[in-house]
Amino acid sequence: MAKRQLTAKSEDMSKWYTQVIQQAKLADYSPVKGCMVFRPNGYGLWENIQKSYQTYLDEMEIKNCYFPIFIPMSFLQREAKHVEGFAPELAVVTHAGGEKLTEELVVRPTSETIMYDMYGKWVQSHRDLPVLLNQWNNVVRWEKRTNFFLRTTEFLWQEAHTAHATKDEAVDLMYEALESYRSVVEDFMAVPVVTGRKSESEKFAGANITTTIEAMMPDGKALQSGTSHHLGQNFSKENAFNISFQDGNNKTQYAWQNSFGLSTRIIGAIIMTHGDDEGLVMPPKIAPTQVMVVAANKDEAVINHATELTKMLKKAGIRASKRVETTTSMGWKMNDCEIEGIPVCLIVGAREMENKEVTVKLRYNGEKSSVKEEGLAESLKDTLDDIQTAMFKKAKKNVENLTTDANSYEDLITAMNGDRGYIKAFWCESEACEKAIKEETKATTRCLPFTDKKGSVKEESGQCIKCGNDATHRWLFAQAY
Repeated sequence: MAKRQLTAKSEDMSKWYTQVIQQAKLADYSPVKGCMVFRPNGYGLWENIQKSYQTYLDEMEIKNCYFPIFIPMSFLQREAKHVEGFAPELAVVTHAGGEKLTEELVVRPTSETIMYDMYGKWVQSHRDLPVLLNQWNNVVRWEKRTNFFLRTTEFLWQEAHTAHATKDEAVDLMYEALESYRSVVEDFMAVPVVTGRKSESEKFAGANITTTIEAMMPDGKALQSGTSHHLGQNFSKENAFNISFQDGNNKTQYAWQNSFGLSTRIIGAIIMTHGDDEGLVMPPKIAPTQVMVVAANKDEAVINHATELTKMLKKAGIRASKRVETTTSMGWKMNDCEIEGIPVCLIVGAREMENKEVTVKLRYNGEKSSVKEEGLAESLKDTLDDIQTAMFKKAKKNVENLTTDANSYEDLITAMNGDRGYIKAFWCESEACEKAIKEETKATTRCLPFTDKKGSVKEESGQCIKCGNDATHRWLFAQAY
């Protein structure tokens, strides 16, 4: 069976990206413009991301909850910067039940306002703090330009919202949440990221500090992959949501707050980081199917043996599935496994059964070998671990190759006209220079990189690449998705 055609990733990554998502059955276009349909392969990937990140939420003692998708318009207007930041993207309900609503309802773009209205009711004393809540939900932002996973009108995510008695406690959790994002994305998705602080113009609407994990894609564009914000007391003050409490000295104080979120956008990072000209390459830790058992022919004994092997692997804790149908050829089955990025394929035929072994084919490097059935499950677990490690090392090396230093504006322009990537450069931190650089080169400030888990940054002495004024930090610049 001939292979289905994909545009070469190196030739046109944008076209390849769309093709591979559809051919690998991750997602499809929705009848609603800008939205997408998650197919089982794509939703299974998101489910495994959820499971992997839920352990971090549990460690931070953040509990899951659920709030309504509809938010009164007046709630958003209580925090001026917040409503200003989201106004162009809002979907607004004006009529329901055949009648015009007394107050318009916003379809949730994020949940700060509706959650904090309740926090204001629940928090009365310092004994009611901290409030540590998370939602796994969907949000709607009316995007003008959309792309599978990366930017859609409706998307799925987790959003955590916390309230604390002190600023220090809140800021500490903001950094802990950021570190949890770095860990889950690197350790489970094999995508290397940079942690850092956003510039003032790139902050979340209503935040005092926005921290980020940034991932570099093979085409030299950066992808903001998760953000953790310290909101200060912007939402808790009396003129906003009045999240106030009596402290130990019976004085009225206002809560200090955070919010942080990781969305299905990260699936786009996984696809682009690891995929190749043949399709997806899934990191084993979050692959919906880690091992596919393929029957080499239509012989009943082979099919039965493949079925039993699959059951054995499942019992051993491996996410295994089988392709034993007689309506497609072995070549077609293997092509499906390849384009769907399944980490390991086990081929079972008459020869393998006779020798009490299986043929193992690895997706990430194409290697094939014969492995004895005895001890197969443990052997495969080791193999999956090795694949996970190798994929991260390869991705990290690619990012290193796409990272350059710019000591002048000409250096930045040269890099942006070439392979792009991360560009380290001094910047005076003025919005005028930041805006000019973006307009002239398409490079934006991605972040000021952290040197540790507590938000420390490297202090240096240099001159801004745009205006020549004194600068104390090298920022990461890149063209962004």
